[in-house]
Amino acid sequence: MSPVLALSFAAALLVLAVVAGVVLRLLDGRRRGGGHLRFDPADASATVLGERATLVQFSTEMCARCPQVRRMLNDYASDHDGLAHVEVDLTHRPELSARYRVLSTPTTFVVDGSGAVRARFHGVPHRHALTEALAAV
Repeated sequence: MSPVLALSFAAALLVLAVVAGVVLRLLDGRRRGGGHLRFDPADASATVLGERATLVQFSTEMCARCPQVRRMLNDYASDHDGLAHVEVDLTHRPELSARYRVLSTPTTFVVDGSGAVRARFHGVPHRHALTEALAAV
């Protein structure tokens, strides 16, 4: 392989990696639809859901950003009436990742009082996106 062709190939791979990184960064923390999922409070060892809504955080023991999300969601829930925060550790309950289609942690669901998933966030949720999702509940 000629040096020019090898350098061209390496440059193309670099550009592709940068574009993929930028796209993933832009999508991280954005609100997505909840689909037709229903959350069972027994999966989080919670007896009841919040009056207005519940923030369900899926995490693992090895997740680097999960403690940051836990603190943020706890603070957010304490600032809003009728809002609860529960955490589901997928390290000890891996079957839940398939049931709720969680591919990465942290993942956060906004669940209404009936258990319907109204929104989902991958990564660290933006506060304004959480506010918009709760306004729709």
